[in-house]
Amino acid sequence: MTAPATAAPPLSPSRAPAHRDANVLRWLAAFTASIVGDAVWFLALSWAATRAGDPGRAGLVLAAGAVPRAVLMLGGGVLADRFGPRRIVIGSDLTRCAVMFAAAALLALTTPGLWALAVVALLFGAVDAVFLPAVGALPARITGPDQLGRLHGMKGIAMRVGNVAGASLGGTAVAAGGAPVAFAAAGVLFSVSLVLLVAVRVAPLPPDDRAAQADGTAWRDLVEGLRHIRARRGLTALMAVIAIGELGFAGPFNIGLALVAADRGWGAAGLGWIVSGFGAGAGAASLLLTVRGRLPRAGLAQACCLGLAAVAVAAFAFVPALPGAVALAVVVGLVAGLSGALCGALLQTLTDPAYLGRVSSVAALFSLGLAPMSYPLTGAAIGAWGPQPVFVASAAVAAAGAVVGIAAPALRRAELARRPG
Repeated sequence: MTAPATAAPPLSPSRAPAHRDANVLRWLAAFTASIVGDAVWFLALSWAATRAGDPGRAGLVLAAGAVPRAVLMLGGGVLADRFGPRRIVIGSDLTRCAVMFAAAALLALTTPGLWALAVVALLFGAVDAVFLPAVGALPARITGPDQLGRLHGMKGIAMRVGNVAGASLGGTAVAAGGAPVAFAAAGVLFSVSLVLLVAVRVAPLPPDDRAAQADGTAWRDLVEGLRHIRARRGLTALMAVIAIGELGFAGPFNIGLALVAADRGWGAAGLGWIVSGFGAGAGAASLLLTVRGRLPRAGLAQACCLGLAAVAVAAFAFVPALPGAVALAVVVGLVAGLSGALCGALLQTLTDPAYLGRVSSVAALFSLGLAPMSYPLTGAAIGAWGPQPVFVASAAVAAAGAVVGIAAPALRRAELARRPG
């Protein structure tokens, strides 16, 4: 017997625009607090790990959380659909609070070795594997279909603000009291997110979707989710676009830019300006979607933005001066930000609500589980052949994702819902 999706009162059929909906704004505030907490937590872990061991072993500690996240992600999607995303997100935030406060106490009372920090990273990664699919399944349950584009724009703004605020707050906490204070600060932020999420209401599943809600074995539920993706051609194509696009962008932007900045003498300050330019462009894209609410021919627009971003990435390796690189980063942030936000809104639109947890887990696995595996390959390739051929090859991979989107009629013609009347 499937557990009820939520214990909160169901969402009223009458829905205000997302930016004026108190329920959506509560969710957005909870999401922002969680993003800030994530940034503080990672900075605290980085600081504690580098103080407890050499850089090589500290790097292994930082990477430890990615293992359970990748291995358990699909199972997290099954749980989100079986028990309801709101319940899973609340349980995940409660667990995060416990892990953070326990880590703060451990560091305050003892001097743990790297193994203890690795255990904390593993636990947090396992919770992330459950949390991320549930977060991905919530938007369609808290607002109307016509507001999904605007909500994803608001979500993008929250991510940009949260990452900047988290880095600043984490640095201040470490400076004030070391890693224990930073871990405790992350725990407080997850507590704030938890309180807000308890007040968020979600819509019940439509009658037809309740029959499809996960109620078999975990394996059967997972297989049914994969079949749902395969049965919808637009969704199948969208997953291919996400996987190929992430594979093309992950390496150049997470390791390649740092190597290019070092090679051209721009240094850490120059890299910071490039990353800030990318963030400004992505923030502008999120603001545009928040204000407009939707873009016509969303499937085609997403593919075209991805293609433009691929061209700009290829150009990075040939820009000789820092100002040009920063300007190019703004362009990449703008078009890649639009592409990513439209991907999220289209995923919510093309997926039946009963399958959103499982479908979101597949998308998250591609972007957060598999794409980072390209980092070592990108670094080694740049070391062997230089940045130009590697950036061009990566851009070609991302452009292939755009070609898939344009070549698939069901995705190319996909639209976001319009507001009634």
